[in-house]
Amino acid sequence: MKIFRYILIAIAALLLVYNVTKLDFDNLFEGESVIAGIGVLASACVIVLLLIFQISQKIAKKKR
Repeated sequence: MKIFRYILIAIAALLLVYNVTKLDFDNLFEGESVIAGIGVLASACVIVLLLIFQISQKIAKKKR
């Protein structure tokens, strides 16, 4: 399970980088830039949620 979490974090980080390259900073709210922005936010949320899950697993392990 631990390796699977790291793989998911790596995939989310790659998607974040890819979507940042698709952003058009001159027109952030037009065309593909909106979709890339949503992708950046979604990838960032996935990374944060997986890190929170990882920390909660460490706390649960210490509690036992």
